[in-house]
Amino acid sequence: MSETFAVDPADDLTARSLTPHVALARVCMVVNPLSGGVGPGAAEDARTILADYPLEAEVIELEAGGFDAAIAAALADRPDLLLILAGDGTAGTIAASVGPDGPLIATLPGGTMNMLPKALYGTTDWKKALRDTLERGEVREVSGGDVGGHTFFCAAILGSPALWAPAREAVRHGRWRLAWLHARRALRRAFGGKLRYGLDGGPMRRTEALVLITPLVSSAMDVDGGLEAAAMSPSGAAEVFRLAAHALFDDWRHDPAVATRTVRRAALKARSRIPAVIDGEPTLLGHEAVAAFRPRAFRALAPRLDAEGARA
Repeated sequence: MSETFAVDPADDLTARSLTPHVALARVCMVVNPLSGGVGPGAAEDARTILADYPLEAEVIELEAGGFDAAIAAALADRPDLLLILAGDGTAGTIAASVGPDGPLIATLPGGTMNMLPKALYGTTDWKKALRDTLERGEVREVSGGDVGGHTFFCAAILGSPALWAPAREAVRHGRWRLAWLHARRALRRAFGGKLRYGLDGGPMRRTEALVLITPLVSSAMDVDGGLEAAAMSPSGAAEVFRLAAHALFDDWRHDPAVATRTVRRAALKARSRIPAVIDGEPTLLGHEAVAAFRPRAFRALAPRLDAEGARA
């Protein structure tokens, strides 16, 4: 279901000002009311907010089974900006399909983890992110990565520590028994086999896990030179338990068993299917996979953030 409306600044002197950094005349916003961070009234709330601005706007509610057709229709109208209020997986898939030559994209926080929206907008409040984008947004070239056919814009965790993602989510929601069950399963599988990896055509090495981090979220990278590759190489059970604790409660990148470098390509092999968490979404890759840096993934419209992630 969609609805198009427009505000003429000549008729409405109370219209709020749009960003001076890019010309916006027509915008389209797709809303998935079934996403965990959205809700059934989000489309109407979006229409109310968009009506405050001097532009032509269309709001489309995504319906089960009609996602692809709705997105295709939205892109066919060639809007200046495509706003996406949906879960992490849906937003990432749309951004990847639009690519660097499509319209500007704003992936508003409508999911559970909201990794990409938080990196771009510094908030989990989609209404605030929407207004900030319309009023202060600037064009940003967003880089990313691809592994085994899956695109990511924040991070991909590959190997046994990826099995800790369900436990961490359960802890975050206070579901302690479920967290323990997931943690016990992860520990059983953590010793089952190593991941072999080769960086930029170099020799294959063994590790417990490889984490690939994009420049959008990496604190160690200032330019889009590649992905930050962090290899987890615990020497024994004690270090595996420490890494597991970091995966649940802390920042694993500060662990002494983690070594990092910048790469543009990584080859991966394992005896069994490789567990992965790609931008917060758990999945299983094949026995072999290739990861590559994508210097131009899509163009985002987002307000400039300071070093602490607040609006500048």
